Amino acid sequence: MIETTDIRFETSQVLRLFPTFVWTAELATENHQKINDNIMRKLDALRRFLPDLKRRESWQSDHALHNSEEFSGLVSCINAAAAKVMDFLKIGHECFEITGCWANIGATGAAHGMHSHPNNFLSGVYYVRTHAGANTINFHDPRSQTGIIRPSVTELTAENADQVVVKVKNGTLLVFPAWLPHSVDANSADRARISISFNIMFSSYAENMGKPLW
Repeated sequence: MIETTDIRFETSQVLRLFPTFVWTAELATENHQKINDNIMRKLDALRRFLPDLKRRESWQSDHALHNSEEFSGLVSCINAAAAKVMDFLKIGHECFEITGCWANIGATGAAHGMHSHPNNFLSGVYYVRTHAGANTINFHDPRSQTGIIRPSVTELTAENADQVVVKVKNGTLLVFPAWLPHSVDANSADRARISISFNIMFSSYAENMGKPLW
């Protein structure tokens, strides 16, 4: 007979299978200020003849901002970050490209429901204007089968949570798997939240397979 006191789980003996990564970088202030000024100049031009957003309203640009001169600085940062992610994952594909890059502006009260980015390998977001109450993004457990049983827990931890809230600030750059569900809570600040989303795919796949779905 085995006494229960003989059962001990050491941290080193716990296997972590199939981890999900979210990579985060903070651009230096002198870098992100210049990048953000260029981005805002482009966005002001795009919205010059559009009405101001009302409460709970949001706006998205087209998906080709990475082709704009004003976005060249951000594109360089995105490509450098993606290359580091590919190296971390030991991916044998050297040729990748940005398949979409667009702006998100959310007025007070605006939210973005849970979604993912099909037909891409990586996705990401860069933060231009954040404020207290408008400075988080939610990542959701992609394993739908874990919701079959939801017992109560004595303490919320990274091991039993079905959602992780990541805090961001101006100049934060996040990269994550395109299949990872994510959402944005309602903006509770009195100013608009502005971010730039992007997708990355292997060039040969983008040419020969289905068009990325944003």
